[in-house]
Amino acid sequence: MPKLTQRTRAQRLDAMRQLMARERVDALLLTSADFFQWATNFHVDVLTWERPIVVCVPASGEPFAVMNELSTHHMRFARERGSVWLDDVAFYAEHPRISARQPLLGQVPELIAERLRQAGLVRSRIGVEAVGGPLARAAALLPEARMVPMTPELRGLRWVKTDEELAIMRAAAELSDWVQARYRENIRPGRLVQELDYQMAALMVEEGARRFPGENLEVLRCWTLSGPASASPHGDGASCGARINAGDGLVNIVIPRLNGLVIENERTWFCAKPSDEQRKYYEVARAANEAALEAAVTGRPVSGIDAAAQQVIENAGCGHLIRHRTGHGMGIIGHEYPEDMAFNHRPLLANEVYSAEPGLYVFGLGGFRLDDSVVVGSTPEVLTQTPKTLAHATLD
Repeated sequence: MPKLTQRTRAQRLDAMRQLMARERVDALLLTSADFFQWATNFHVDVLTWERPIVVCVPASGEPFAVMNELSTHHMRFARERGSVWLDDVAFYAEHPRISARQPLLGQVPELIAERLRQAGLVRSRIGVEAVGGPLARAAALLPEARMVPMTPELRGLRWVKTDEELAIMRAAAELSDWVQARYRENIRPGRLVQELDYQMAALMVEEGARRFPGENLEVLRCWTLSGPASASPHGDGASCGARINAGDGLVNIVIPRLNGLVIENERTWFCAKPSDEQRKYYEVARAANEAALEAAVTGRPVSGIDAAAQQVIENAGCGHLIRHRTGHGMGIIGHEYPEDMAFNHRPLLANEVYSAEPGLYVFGLGGFRLDDSVVVGSTPEVLTQTPKTLAHATLD
């Protein structure tokens, strides 16, 4: 059963402490849901603008957190399951109490400051992912402490995936391939596009229950755009009631999140035999996708993935049909760091994971896009394996 264990916790903690040593800070404070989860393996269940949270990772000693009481029992479940990497949590109240009172939302800055005092950090340099909200007010209560913005440095810790992370992403990719095969079986003229997507999401849940009982599987997306609407990467904004028509090209995307890690799997299918024009654009998109995957080689530029795909499209005389960069990093969130793939020229690192999703967008006809999740290496490892030859994408 693929999951994150204390091995990944130790690797992440070591990476954070190496960063602290390099930057000469005594602790890190993380406040966003994705960074909180990355540091603790707790699946954050609140919107942090509404119910702020913070985890402190000291250079020495155990991490501790401030959380909203809404997460009290969720945290208990996670501890009993052994999945969370956090023991010391101070909760603030979600509702007024008559007895057994806790700090309220307005007292969160004071609570954070007090926990930092207890940890001996009142005169320390503290690296922060972001400064604002309760954390900024807490900093004002600790005038001798210095909050050091470290957003780029912290994001860099998440580029390279551990062996356990990659195992989970492989398992999620295999499930997404299974769902894509079900899509191909279920496309037919007249079918409501949204109804198809919800049925595929239900099938993913059923299959996921067979493969990963007791784990955390989320269906982030089973989403299809059919016909001319697919010429817009995010649709036409009027999808309710849309139906599949004979001759439509369909661009779909399957995004599972398994135990906190995301992969993407996107294909272009056809309802009935494609026209010569559709066939041409499909083959260009497929070739661009393959070029992007082949460019995910350790030591080559991050931007080279985008450049390789664009070169194929430009050589085919279709550069004017690009409306979308080739991809992005993958990880805890769907659009993971680095966030500037097309303009980032640093060398790729082994075991980074990217989406490779170049596409062509022909107004009035549709979109042509294929998306695979790929692990960077001396030989790239493509996680998603749904066939992409046009014969497999044609429904007669």
